[in-house]
Amino acid sequence: MSSHTLTKVAAPQDAVPPRIVPRRRLGQWTAAGVVLILFGLAVNSVVRNEAFQWDVVGDYFTSASVLRGLWLTLWLTALVMALGFALGALLAAFRLSANPVLRAVSWGYVWLFRSMPILVQLLFWFNIGALYPTILGVRTVNLLGPVTVAIIGLTLHEAAYAAEVVRGGILSVDRGQIEAAEALGLSRWRRWWRIVLPQAMRSIVPPAGNMLIGTLKGTSIVSVIAVQDLLYSVQLVYHRTYQVIPLLMVATLWYVVVTSVLGVGQHYVERHYARGSERTR
Repeated sequence: MSSHTLTKVAAPQDAVPPRIVPRRRLGQWTAAGVVLILFGLAVNSVVRNEAFQWDVVGDYFTSASVLRGLWLTLWLTALVMALGFALGALLAAFRLSANPVLRAVSWGYVWLFRSMPILVQLLFWFNIGALYPTILGVRTVNLLGPVTVAIIGLTLHEAAYAAEVVRGGILSVDRGQIEAAEALGLSRWRRWWRIVLPQAMRSIVPPAGNMLIGTLKGTSIVSVIAVQDLLYSVQLVYHRTYQVIPLLMVATLWYVVVTSVLGVGQHYVERHYARGSERTR
């Protein structure tokens, strides 16, 4: 019987590690190139299209009437969001209450105002005088002007969605966090302020930011009741000059500018409340 000797061959210490070649993604790069070409063609067609009348856009972009309409749009958005979230937080507290009556009232409010189109709500409030000619001895035609109607209608509409956003944020906080705070002897106020609210804001801020941007654009609907917001201001101009396209571009560009600023602010607020979590970037 012959014997075989096994010899262990040691690898040289200076052996070069195998080269790692990244995977070639030809399809993705081709698709990206096609998208860039189409995007460039679209931008070129818009910039060089004389029908947009960019000189007219530049003339009216910072005109006094447009800036007044922009200012009304901004403060109307801020006021509606503040009132809407204040009422929404109250409705969320009702929905989370142990009292069945409060829960039913909150649920009914959210169901009703989420079921009605915002335009219908505004027209209803605008014609409230047909149902209630006087309120507390004051004629409704004098009490509820177009701007007041816009504030009431938009606030009641936003509160229904804000209630669900706040409720969802509170429910996202682990129950164990609250129980731990109770075990430490923290008061109810400190538990909500120091434990529940900071964690709930992680879930509240993203949809609240989207609601803010949506409300900003949604305020344009108040033009149907003659509230002189940004859209209504440019409509007054192009009804006089018949330059419809450039005036609509003025409103569009202002909406793009403001929503972009709000988007940047939302990013930093989200990053602030995401500190210490896995979502921190």
